[in-house]
Amino acid sequence: MCVGIPMRVVRCDGLTALCAGRDGERRLDLALVGEQPPGTWLLAFLDGAREVIDAEAAARIEAALDGLAAAMDGETDLSRYFADLIDRPPELPEFLRGGTS
Repeated sequence: MCVGIPMRVVRCDGLTALCAGRDGERRLDLALVGEQPPGTWLLAFLDGAREVIDAEAAARIEAALDGLAAAMDGETDLSRYFADLIDRPPELPEFLRGGTS
């Protein structure tokens, strides 16, 4: 499983940027997303920015990562970490929905 971590651009230097996230600061390769202004949220994986995301998506991902850490610590009521999933039926991503092609 691959886990992307939200990081916010602090300073951009062409196709690399100093970014801050839950585990501190690090430089990210921006080749897949292009130059980004300070304050932009990115989804980072293996020292590369994979996607530009908004602050709301970053907050949801951070909450899910906190929930994962809580589960690993033995917490069993994880509903507060996944508020966006409570009280709604589960949905498959579009590409997994069966269709007649």
